[in-house]
Order: sequence, then structure tokens, then C-alpha cells
Amino acid sequence: MTVFDVLASTPGLLTGSVFLLSLLVGSFLNVVIHRLPLMLDRQWRSQAEEMLAEDTAAMAAPGLVAHKPQPVPYNLLTPRSACPHCNAAIKAHQNVPVLSYLLLGGKCANCGTRISARYPIVELGTAILSAAVAWRFGWQWQCLAALVFTWALVALTVIDLDHQILPDVITLPLLWLGLLLSLAWHASLQPPIPAYPASAIIGGAAGYLTLWSVYWAFKLLTGKEGMGYGDFKLFGAFGAWMGWQMLPLILLLSAFAGAVIGIALILVRGRDRNIPIPFGPYLAAAGWIALLWGPQIVGGYLSMSGLDR
Repeated sequence: MTVFDVLASTPGLLTGSVFLLSLLVGSFLNVVIHRLPLMLDRQWRSQAEEMLAEDTAAMAAPGLVAHKPQPVPYNLLTPRSACPHCNAAIKAHQNVPVLSYLLLGGKCANCGTRISARYPIVELGTAILSAAVAWRFGWQWQCLAALVFTWALVALTVIDLDHQILPDVITLPLLWLGLLLSLAWHASLQPPIPAYPASAIIGGAAGYLTLWSVYWAFKLLTGKEGMGYGDFKLFGAFGAWMGWQMLPLILLLSAFAGAVIGIALILVRGRDRNIPIPFGPYLAAAGWIALLWGPQIVGGYLSMSGLDR
């Protein structure tokens, strides 16, 4: 009996293994959450500077191309992780998910500056959500797909909370992956993923166009932008992964969560109603719930209302 056979026949061991693995994934997601927005900002600034430099050079001396020094590499792998306060490199034994944070007392080993608790929260949250996915889907390829889906949602949620953006480099691959997975659909597979190809294609288009329509209706009525284009793409990705049938449930769950939390923030903190609240985290939470229990929720509602007769 191989290790894979043991994991397939022992749900508890599979869940525990995914939990431990996902702690490491959560550590990497912290890097993505911190660096990706900075990388995008640098890219946008570099493009703007290149356009301005070309215009300036053309006006000053036609045909003259300005040369500028090559920027220092900055991506998800380079440079090494370091303390943002003292710039001391973080050693491997100081970067063990959750455990290092606890052993260091939540402080930098070099300068003693407090480390944000968000880092272990993201690591532990990723592990818990991933373990739930493993328990729900078991030893089958849909489990791996659902894990990738979950990890992408964790990164998108925190980035949207921090910067109010849902980067295309995450949402668009998620959309295309959902469409490609639909090619593996078979009636014997456990729903809701992958969706039937026609349902996935309709779901991708319907998801995008639904929030796109809401965006323009709100803008025409109020003159304000109620949400960003990243929300359209994320909702379209949900349609591609789970089919158009899950979209009403996801929209209702996200709208309800957004309304409840938004009203609570206004009442408790006195939050200005004009300050935008990112919709992506509510959308992500609703999409994840639909991924794990969508068919059961819809089936339970139809059964209670008698609409399944």
C-alpha cells in the first residue's frame, strides 16, 4: 500500500496533511499579499515614466532615446524577506508558519519591533479553510482544484481589504482555469465543480455581465462607482467554476454579508457612509461557501419551499 492509498482511505490523515501543507502555502500567500500590489504599482509607475520620458525626449531632441538605470529586481522571490523596520533578513528558522511568530513573541528577532498578527492569522486561516476543503472533497482531483481556488480567494480577500483592488493576475487565471476544468466534467463527479461546459461558459459571461450591469445602473443613478471591475471578473470566475446555477446564491450571500457588516461598521464605529467598503471579501466568502455546500444549500431551500416537487 502506497502513501497515496493511505491518504485516500484515511480522511483524517488527508485533512491533517493538507492542514500542515497549507500553513506553508499561507506563508507564501503573505508574500503575495504584501508584494503583488507593490509590484503592480511599480509596473504602472514605470510605464507612466517611460511614456513621459519618450514625450520629453521627442520634444527636446527628436530621435534621442533616454537611457535609465535598470531597476533592482522586485518580485515574489527576490529580494529575500526582511524586517520592514531594521531590514534584517529573516532566517529560515524564523519563518516557520505560526510557530516562529509564537516563539519570537510576535517581535522581530533583530530589532524587537512588533510583527503584525495578520501574518499568522493568514497562515492559520489558510490552513483551516484548506483542511475544510480536504474533508469535503476527499482524495480526488477536485480537491486539488478547490484548494487552488481557496488559496486564490485568501490572497484576493486580504489584498482587497488593504488596497481595494482585485488584481487581474489572479482573477483572470481563475476565470480561465474554471472554463478549462469544465472540459473534465462528468455526471459521476461530485458537484459543484467542475461545471458542465455550457453552464460554465454561460456562468462566466453571466457573472461578469450581472455585476457590470449593477455597476452601470448604480453609476447612472448616483454618479458614483459602486464597485470595481475586479468584482466583475471574480464573479465571472465563480460562474465558470460552478456554473450559472450557483450565481444567485453567491450574490445573495455576498450582498447579505456586505449589508450586515456595513451597517454594523456604521453603527459601531460611526463609519462615514461615503467611505467605500470593498465588496471582494464578501464575494470571496460567498463563493467559497458555495464551492463547499452550494448544492446542499440550494437543495435545502428548494425542499423547504416545495419548489422541488
